[in-house]
Amino acid sequence: MTMVEPVHPAEVLVPPAVRASALAAWQLVEDARYRTPDRQRRNERRRLLAQRAVADRKAEREHPLG
Repeated sequence: MTMVEPVHPAEVLVPPAVRASALAAWQLVEDARYRTPDRQRRNERRRLLAQRAVADRKAEREHPLG
C-alpha cells in the first residue's frame, strides 16, 4: 500500500441494531430484577432495621446508662 491508496474501512460483522437489541434486553432483565416481590421484602426489612437503629440511638442519647 502506498500513501496515495485510500484506506478501506473494516467490515462490521455485527450490525448496530443487534447490539442495541441486546442492550435493551439486558436492561429489561435488570429492571425486572429490581421489581421482584423478594426485592421489596428485603427493602422493607432494611427500612425496619434502620428505623430500629435510629430509635435505639435516640433512646441512648435521652437515657444514657453511665
